[in-house]
Amino acid sequence: MFSIPIFNCSFYFKIGACRHGDRCSRLHNKPTFSQTIALLNIYRNPQNSSQSADGLRCAVSDVEMQEHYDEFFEEVFTEMEEKYGEVEEMNVCDNLGDHLVGNVYVKFRREEDAEKAVIDLNNRWFNGQPIHAELSPVTDFREACCRQYEMGECTRGGFCNFMHLKPISRELRRELYGRRRKNWQVASSEQRNRALKIQCLLLCSTVGPEGWCGRQGSKEKKTHELLST
Repeated sequence: MFSIPIFNCSFYFKIGACRHGDRCSRLHNKPTFSQTIALLNIYRNPQNSSQSADGLRCAVSDVEMQEHYDEFFEEVFTEMEEKYGEVEEMNVCDNLGDHLVGNVYVKFRREEDAEKAVIDLNNRWFNGQPIHAELSPVTDFREACCRQYEMGECTRGGFCNFMHLKPISRELRRELYGRRRKNWQVASSEQRNRALKIQCLLLCSTVGPEGWCGRQGSKEKKTHELLST
């Protein structure tokens, strides 16, 4: 008998989620290693969920919504970096479909950090809800995003099957990613200083204390002074 081939689900491969879920007729190949993790349905947009006691939707201003979102983003981003490792990129879905609503994607620099985060986060809670974390196949968010949404032309709205990524404020972006650049510059400077110290030690052990490092005004003498810092 001939077997019917089953193909991979292109939606799951591109966005790490599929509206059909386990009922999908195509394969969802879950990665065993990845830089990216998905925190499923963890962000609650107050403009989508706030209702009054009589069932009417409460008005949440755009300013209040952005402040709420920035606070959420900063809290999660900082927790990921401080507890698990350097974050290259973090994105939050603003879609309304069950398979994408509130999903947070965190791309770490190292796969080991992502694996550690998934193991630990599945034993934690956030805002009174258990966290469901998993490794995600998404590594290129440009392929996962809805390009029509980015141009303001998506006709499917919140139920689009591609990611509608919610932007953070410019101030928060500068703070989070600018802080990382500053830390990287400090770390690079420290690495250069350590390299210079090693070079000077090797130089002194080869030439001797009266050699190059002992010459007044020489570049090597300046390097030699690093040994006492």
